[in-house]
Amino acid sequence: MENILQETLAGIVREHHPAAAVFEKYHLDYCCKGKRPLAAACAEAGIDTATLLPELESAIRMPDAPDLQEKDAIQLIGRILLKHHFYVRQAAPAIHHHLARVVTKHGARYPYMLEVYQLFIETEAELMDHMQKEEMVLFPRIQQVYHAGKGTTFSAQYLSGPIGVMEEEHSSAGNNLYAIRRLLNNYTPPQDACTTHRLVLDELKAFEEDLHQHVHLENNILFPLAQQMLKANNKLA
Repeated sequence: MENILQETLAGIVREHHPAAAVFEKYHLDYCCKGKRPLAAACAEAGIDTATLLPELESAIRMPDAPDLQEKDAIQLIGRILLKHHFYVRQAAPAIHHHLARVVTKHGARYPYMLEVYQLFIETEAELMDHMQKEEMVLFPRIQQVYHAGKGTTFSAQYLSGPIGVMEEEHSSAGNNLYAIRRLLNNYTPPQDACTTHRLVLDELKAFEEDLHQHVHLENNILFPLAQQMLKANNKLA
């Protein structure tokens, strides 16, 4: 297992999907910052690898999920739309509503919840716009490259341009949710928190974890695959 310290976070999760749960526990970003080696990420976060590695080894030994790398670009896009885009559109309005209730009724007792609310409103708006751009621009372009005959040429910017924008927006959303988690002390409810308060903390935790999976699937699997397809087509032109 010592060799795994030199592997990237994203690479580890690509090969062993249960590892994502360990990285979530230790707040190691395997999506937006997934290109870092595990050793460097642990050093930066002050995590003792002697503690983490046994947990990671146990996770890796667990039955794995279906290998996403075996899916083609069309299947990956379908998974993103059905699992992650659908989830965001369903979950975000409910979280928004529950945060508004907590701020309205208990904002004086928990003033930091107003900042949480404002950060989430910003993130919600950005994600809705982001998903629309993926569905209207980037995903159709990836599908066009996929279905194009071998030797069809595309400009280098045809995919890299929108992908760069999407990756920047992924980082923005991830940073906002990280700030929310810090304000909420890793989603730990106050002892006297009401039911809605406790509910929305659980919802926010699930929302952040889904975003990590969503971004990992795009940044570290779909986008590199799409760019490889484009380069392969251009070489055969």
